[in-house]
Amino acid sequence: MGLSQELNIEKDLRDSFITIGVFDGVHLGHKHLATKLIESAIKNRKSSGIITFKNHPAAVINPRFQPDFLTSFETKLDLLKDTGVDFVSAITFDQKIADLTAKDFLRLLKNRLGMKGLVVGPDFQMGKNREADTVKLATLGSELGFVLEVVDVQTKGKNQVRSTMIRNLISNGNVKNASVMLGRKFSLEGSVITGMKRGKSLGFPTANLKINNDIARPSNGIYATVATISGVRYPAATSVGTNPTFGGKEQTVETYILDFDKNIYGQSLSISFFEKLRNEITFNGVDNLIAQMESDVSEVRKLTKSGELQ
Repeated sequence: MGLSQELNIEKDLRDSFITIGVFDGVHLGHKHLATKLIESAIKNRKSSGIITFKNHPAAVINPRFQPDFLTSFETKLDLLKDTGVDFVSAITFDQKIADLTAKDFLRLLKNRLGMKGLVVGPDFQMGKNREADTVKLATLGSELGFVLEVVDVQTKGKNQVRSTMIRNLISNGNVKNASVMLGRKFSLEGSVITGMKRGKSLGFPTANLKINNDIARPSNGIYATVATISGVRYPAATSVGTNPTFGGKEQTVETYILDFDKNIYGQSLSISFFEKLRNEITFNGVDNLIAQMESDVSEVRKLTKSGELQ
């Protein structure tokens, strides 16, 4: 499917104000931008729309680039639609788009979407070799017939809310602050697969989660989490790591769901991360490992009873 077909929307939504971006994580900064977009569209009696990408543009420009997304593409689309815009259009970024000048791409948006306004952040750049910054975009707007609105970057405390910062927080295990910037709990989704079944033999049967390799994961350790299965939430202790006590090497995500004994192999599971309880440890023996696991589960129960795992 070509770009023109991917940009096809209902005729009554044309004459629009739009914003463009990867929107990885759909964090508080993205939601702030969407709010400003909707406000401007309503003020000018236009529809509001978000243009995003099915893949990461950087992976096309640099083949060695490895995406580390904060959400799956499907979750991103749902979150973008939940912002309240009139339409979300996802396009495939390929070499043809990479080679388009900013003027050519904007002209296409004018023709396909009836773009009357472009709402972006202060660091936004587009076009071949990122040729057009906000100054040039304002000039192109005057030439092509659309207004440019530049929205300030959202801040939380002294920090700017950006996908890169959130990704760094997660990779350091700071899921609590990452969730603050996301505006929701950081989560991992996937299907439950068969593991080594060591947890069951230790008295703590775990659900092993299959996660796409392009999704960001927290640093190795034990986390207080909430597992959601078929819309029902359960407190859980989640291990992210390599099982070093048993000589493991590959990173796994395993969840012990408290007071739960159903067979969920093959089912979809979502894990929301609340806080890191401890780092991954190599134990001298199984007894020490079991004692620590009991302590971890006890800590999750305390957090549940206090209302912190809501």
